[in-house]
Amino acid sequence: MKAWNDKSGLSAPLGATVTGDGVNFSVFSKNATSIDLLLFDHAEALEPSRVVQLTPSRHRTYHYWHVSIPELAPGQIYAYRAHGPFAPERGLRFDSDKVLLDPYGLSVAVPASYDRKAASIPGGNAAVAMKSVIADPSRYDWEGDEPLRRPFAQTVIYELHVRGFTRHPSSGVTPEKRGTYAGLIEKIPYLKDLGVTAVELLPIQQFDPQSSPRDVNYWGYQPVSFFAPHHAYSSRPDPLGVLDEFRDMVKALHRAGIEVILDVVYNHTGESGVDGPTLAYRGLANEFYYILQDDRSKYADYSGCGNTLNANQSIVRRMIQDSLRYWVTEMHVDGFRFDLASILTRDEAGHPLPNPPVVWDIESDPLLAGTKLIAEAWDAAGLYQVGSFIGDTWQEWNGRFRDDVRRFWKGANGSARGLAMRLLGSPDIYGHEDREAEQSINFVTCHDGFTLNDLVSYDQKHNEANGEHNRDGSDDNISWNCGVEGPTDDPSVESLRNRQVKNFLALLMLSAGTPMILMGDEARRTQQGNNNAYCLDDEVSWFDWSLLERHSDVHRFMKALALFRQRRDVVTHETALSLNKLLEHSRLDWHGVRLGHADWADHSHSLAFTLRSLHTRFLVHVMMNAYWEPLEFEIPPLNGEKAGWRRCIDTAMQSPEDIAEWRSAPRHAGRSCLVQPRSLVLLASRLQRPVAAETETVS
Repeated sequence: MKAWNDKSGLSAPLGATVTGDGVNFSVFSKNATSIDLLLFDHAEALEPSRVVQLTPSRHRTYHYWHVSIPELAPGQIYAYRAHGPFAPERGLRFDSDKVLLDPYGLSVAVPASYDRKAASIPGGNAAVAMKSVIADPSRYDWEGDEPLRRPFAQTVIYELHVRGFTRHPSSGVTPEKRGTYAGLIEKIPYLKDLGVTAVELLPIQQFDPQSSPRDVNYWGYQPVSFFAPHHAYSSRPDPLGVLDEFRDMVKALHRAGIEVILDVVYNHTGESGVDGPTLAYRGLANEFYYILQDDRSKYADYSGCGNTLNANQSIVRRMIQDSLRYWVTEMHVDGFRFDLASILTRDEAGHPLPNPPVVWDIESDPLLAGTKLIAEAWDAAGLYQVGSFIGDTWQEWNGRFRDDVRRFWKGANGSARGLAMRLLGSPDIYGHEDREAEQSINFVTCHDGFTLNDLVSYDQKHNEANGEHNRDGSDDNISWNCGVEGPTDDPSVESLRNRQVKNFLALLMLSAGTPMILMGDEARRTQQGNNNAYCLDDEVSWFDWSLLERHSDVHRFMKALALFRQRRDVVTHETALSLNKLLEHSRLDWHGVRLGHADWADHSHSLAFTLRSLHTRFLVHVMMNAYWEPLEFEIPPLNGEKAGWRRCIDTAMQSPEDIAEWRSAPRHAGRSCLVQPRSLVLLASRLQRPVAAETETVS
């Protein structure tokens, strides 16, 4: 074995840092009695090729253990063992047999024989454990790439799963690149043509692939390393290739004008509860990384995943902030969607804080300035903060938008008033903050729940494939199967479903706020009624690209809607206006089937509005009929305008007559418009002068 003369090293920076004369290692552990640095020749090695024992007298400064080893280079596989008391009643869970990842490791090597269970039972696990890999992030040519900084007012988000997006054989992606970052690169022309401006990637930070009841963690919400990209999404076999492939993807998306938003999970880890594995944090500083109950042997569980990160503890706060900084500065991502973000507002006892330090640390960090910050403003323990999440620049997933839009198109009584609020950017939720309308991230579907096709095809969830006897997943889907449960050859049912899909997409793209669509909804992707496909890495979850041909009309409709929103000639929600100012700078009138007589009664199933922007030459009139019979809507007179009304959208029409840009849209004559059952019609008129030139009072 080669002899190295290691040096004591430095406590900063944390992680494995390539220096001029080797590599400096530093890791936090307050209560460890000693630390072993393990060096491996390869991921499958039965034992480390070298063990460097770190002693308190030579390798410890405060609570940081450190060492510098010459001649090491990027690509070296390493890990730790931590010695200390196993005293769960004190919150201590040291296990010197277990191989531990570096919490600041930049890449992870996963042996083919990886075994999560071996980290949960007594005994060693060196051969079957995940291990960290030394990386030098400066060794990459970004070729001048920078984050795009696109305003939310110009953003259309597409939520996708890196593997599921291209894994299906029908994707047309090079076979060896299917399901990878490189495979996604091949589909960038599709994304650009679709009209999306940002991709929101389900978790790509290294997660435990076996952390589910069926040993298949498809979604990735079980992180084990907050700095490393998930190795299995790389088409390259070497553990450093994943870094370059991820950055190649980001660079290619930026060149196409598409931002990259990461779905990040800083609320729990893949180490689960009391019986979970010791992978990293539990074995180094369990009492710091996690919120523990009064009985220190038990974990507080606000995530629904067995444990909760102690996000406002100083060590964890620093790790979260350092991780975000790394992804922005070294990996060039444009933003983050924070899973169960309300957990970030809890203190070390689990109580909500009025001014949580970690949230303000993230928002005020100058290196993160301009980065998109999106909160899923709730957690699994019932803390719900939509409309009240702390901070000045955070956007929020608006679950109320999803629910109220679903209720209206399902035909629920009393849903018109809620729909009106969602169309306006939810001023009842956000108006008090005097923020831009785009604070509301609007969505009808997301990874968690029914796809858009299944929303209009199933009354009940069908999660039998998950192996939990259909007990998992939400029972409250606000869905309607249009008369038949599941697939059907009935043309009338299929026609109605198509119409409903277009209704949802139209309201999503026409509403004030930032729209987010789910991967494959533009082609009516189905999960066969499964609304919780977290553990299904198969055709249930993958995007079947043959659906684009089968549902080409929906695909075309979605592209046209995105163009409507990007052009902003008809859709006229002003950029950078607060919700209050948006209402002040527009004339908005609500109607029912009769002009000026909006029907807010519980039995109402229709709503119409006229929007006159003060700064454009367009007048827009939208009529929505969620009733099961056609309704005749009065339309506003144009007071001598010669252009007349043009029918830009009618979801009851067959493609290509269902949507058209204003110049090619058919004219609509008369004082009324017959709107078919379960459909939406948008009329637009180009005025001779902007509304701002008119003398009438703005209402």
